[in-house]
Amino acid sequence: MREIVEVLVFVIIGIILIWVGYALFFRMGIPAFGGMRGFRLGKRRANKNERAGKAGDPQICPVCAGKLDSGQLVSSLAFPSLNGGNDRFMHIRGCSDCLRGKRERICPVCNKVLKGEEILICRLFERTLRKPHVHVLGCTTCKGPPSKR
Repeated sequence: MREIVEVLVFVIIGIILIWVGYALFFRMGIPAFGGMRGFRLGKRRANKNERAGKAGDPQICPVCAGKLDSGQLVSSLAFPSLNGGNDRFMHIRGCSDCLRGKRERICPVCNKVLKGEEILICRLFERTLRKPHVHVLGCTTCKGPPSKR
């Protein structure tokens, strides 16, 4: 009978410790263990050039910041990876509207108006189970070769 009481006490103590650990690390917000916004950085604030989008919204051209129609593509060129990893360099020229001159082509980094042959220099990160991510580094003037700066 005494052994059953001891086992029951240990089970109750174990349940209490599990509950306290869960409440402490996951509910109260210790960031190292994923509490509250532990692994998230929160919502990104949109600056004047960025627009917050929702799932299913049309994509936005990174050069002219215009919404793309369904089926409309951005002219880009992705180079092979130099180190065999998941990231590679990419050049973006723009969508058909900004290449024809309907919209003004602006660098999202330095806010300079791009001329005819200037491009955006980007990094393309290919991720498993998710869409690829493009990070714009700048235009040929602000991030180009040192000889052109």
